[in-house]
Amino acid sequence: MISEKMYELGTKKSTIRTIFEYGRKRALEVGEENIYDYSLGNPNVPAPDFIKQAIIDILNEMDPCDVHGYTVAPGNPQVREILAKDINRRFGTHFTGKNLFVTGGAAGAITIVFKALAEKDDEFITFAPYFPEYKCFVESVGAQLKVVPAKIDDFQIQFDEFEKMINEHTKAVIINSPNNPSGVVYSEATIKQLAEILTVKSNEYGHPIFLISDEPYREIVYDGATVPYIPNYYANSIVCYSYSKSFSLPGERIGYIVVPDEVADFGRIYGAVAGAARVLTHVNAPSLFQLVIARCAGKPSNIAPYEENRNLLYNGLIEAGFKCVKPQGAFYLFPQSLEPDDYAFCKKAQEYDLLLVPGTDFGCPGHFRASYCIKRETIEKSLPVFKKLAQEYKK
Repeated sequence: MISEKMYELGTKKSTIRTIFEYGRKRALEVGEENIYDYSLGNPNVPAPDFIKQAIIDILNEMDPCDVHGYTVAPGNPQVREILAKDINRRFGTHFTGKNLFVTGGAAGAITIVFKALAEKDDEFITFAPYFPEYKCFVESVGAQLKVVPAKIDDFQIQFDEFEKMINEHTKAVIINSPNNPSGVVYSEATIKQLAEILTVKSNEYGHPIFLISDEPYREIVYDGATVPYIPNYYANSIVCYSYSKSFSLPGERIGYIVVPDEVADFGRIYGAVAGAARVLTHVNAPSLFQLVIARCAGKPSNIAPYEENRNLLYNGLIEAGFKCVKPQGAFYLFPQSLEPDDYAFCKKAQEYDLLLVPGTDFGCPGHFRASYCIKRETIEKSLPVFKKLAQEYKK
């Protein structure tokens, strides 16, 4: 009568959502101020004032039918040209509007790209720790996701394991930098080595292996870190971007896909992107927010609160005895759990009303994710609680 796979996806909540919902119930019992909820990556920094002003100006200045009406499926042509110029200014590229396809956020972008590329027996490779929804998205288009184990000393790529995994069925490699959940930024050396391997293997197998860069956290970086712009290093790259995190607009669902001219058989790839969007019920990205991002593209993001939270939480956990690779971006910490079973550790943390996400869900057992895009005072109040939890493991 129904698709059992879809029923399973629709009724089995993610671990993150399950923990978040537990926290809402627990808050009713002990008070919101006594729950230390590090589960969700929902920005707590308000959207910048220039977003509000852009919305007001658009609504006051433009014809409502133009503001709220359909656009062409790839996005308003003027908007795409503006976004392309902004990318070119920042990264030295040479895109035009024809290289962009505006989407409903990064999730819409990457799902469209997976659908556009996937054929029978295809495999996609990503690197642990990774965003858990990749598996769902890849399998939904009939392909298989393979995961390279994590290099836990620095969360760069474990290339020896990657080279064992890549084969003639590999259609694409997915990277996410700054990374959810580790906050690590892939170094230029890492990207160059990855590009070199993909070039060699593409030639060996006689077909391009695409590199899909998932970039919702690109602007959220600290300590002068630089995020390499992938098309500048590898021709067969496709970029999936979102304004959800940089402009604190996760609910507005606005982002884009970049398909560079250098991609093998550009016209067919871009056409497949358009076709995939069509069958995935994409009509056009939200028309108002297409206009908003065109007015605001290139404006600075307010990352200072995230950097302050990172420093506060990282230093507090290190002082309490946790081991953690210091994040260079995004708004997550990914420390080692205090026992090998990260699910058991996170269950123990719940007894202290610390809501943490097991690393196994990100393909990296023995760790946990703490999302620090929360109130600073919540972090401050939680640090003595983390110390109490750590002390329990020292008994």
